Amino acid sequence: MATPNFTEVLLSNAEFLKPFAITLTRDNEQAKDLFQETLYRALANKDKYNVGTNVKAWLYTIMRNIFINNYRRKSKQNTIFDSTPNEFLLNLNQGAVANEAITKINMKEVQEAIHELPDIFKKPFLLYFDGYKYHEIADMLQEPLGTIKSRIHFARKLLKNQIERH
Repeated sequence: MATPNFTEVLLSNAEFLKPFAITLTRDNEQAKDLFQETLYRALANKDKYNVGTNVKAWLYTIMRNIFINNYRRKSKQNTIFDSTPNEFLLNLNQGAVANEAITKINMKEVQEAIHELPDIFKKPFLLYFDGYKYHEIADMLQEPLGTIKSRIHFARKLLKNQIERH
């Protein structure tokens, strides 16, 4: 798509992003940064845009991905490492050896169980699993907070029963 045309289409469809950015970040300054980053990435990746694709959906996806990546990056940065000596734990796992094959089988079993969950439970559970807080998931899915908590609880229960049966 030609640059002037793409820029016009981008700017004419970008206004809907501002409320969405505020909903995601819950902070006006962070929302402005997210909005600008989204437009920057859209312009930088204009060659990846296919003519005829829904521009709003494309921009929405870019913004959501930027937000998720920033959220994950921040949560990793907030990890606190304990450097105090834990000498009493030195001999705790003395005979234990990690079995990577069993771990992979277990993870595959868990992923299959998650995939088999009904969508009503799967969506909030996967968002929770990705690190989102209950209230963030409720906002994203536009559901009451209690409903989200209940669905995640039932998803855990279903997963537990499903895995125990195997």
